[in-house]
Amino acid sequence: MAEPDQCPMDANSPQTIAAKIRKAGVVKSKTSIANLLMLAVLAGAFIALGALFYTLVVADSEFGAGPTRMLGGIAFSLGLILVVIAGAELFTGNALMIIALADEQISFRGLSRNWGIVWVGNFLGALLIAACVVMAGTMGSVALSDKVAEIAQAKLQLDPTQAFFRGILCNILVCLAVWMSFAAHSVIGKVAVVILPISAFVGVGFEHSIANMYVIPVAMLGGFTGWDLPGLFWNLVFVTAGNIIGGGMVALAYWSIYIRNAK
Repeated sequence: MAEPDQCPMDANSPQTIAAKIRKAGVVKSKTSIANLLMLAVLAGAFIALGALFYTLVVADSEFGAGPTRMLGGIAFSLGLILVVIAGAELFTGNALMIIALADEQISFRGLSRNWGIVWVGNFLGALLIAACVVMAGTMGSVALSDKVAEIAQAKLQLDPTQAFFRGILCNILVCLAVWMSFAAHSVIGKVAVVILPISAFVGVGFEHSIANMYVIPVAMLGGFTGWDLPGLFWNLVFVTAGNIIGGGMVALAYWSIYIRNAK
């Protein structure tokens, strides 16, 4: 039911969003391990499908770097749209649970439990799609296989500092997209607010740990790059750490403004 002074078509206020995300954080911290893992696998698969769609769009494009990256970013938005609308547990978005932690509604143990299970589940879902893509021969064209190799090699060769700070910038935008999805009352509204922030981080070239769980393994499994498991490990370590910091910055800023200062 809409608030008395609010039209049903209006967006939820930032204060309302903060309260909703705090409540969602409490629910997430108490979700059973089985349900949490299954929802996390779904989210990893959804993000992988978005990354697959991105690869198709940008491969062999003749539109120039800017327009190509913009179109690719819109295609990649499919992943978070599926997470938000269909329902799933995404590690990067769950950084917003820090709001509930800061407000002492959940414990650090509850937060860590959620993050650990979801991170592993996301990885499993991404790997599942990567294996299916290779087995299906989806990367059979030269343009697609070359693009996959190019993207994976660029990620593996990132300096740790670059990977960390690109992870921070990425999850600032991802968490803002998730935050704004709580403002919308309709499916169309939720889709609309997700597209631009996600297109921005993809187009600029920031780093999303869950997307990397698909992009790098699919290149290795398909034989488009050599096997570099240490490179994959360290990329995920630094990007994941950056994603946590970036999401935490968004969460703590809004907690401080709309929850702590309101008490």
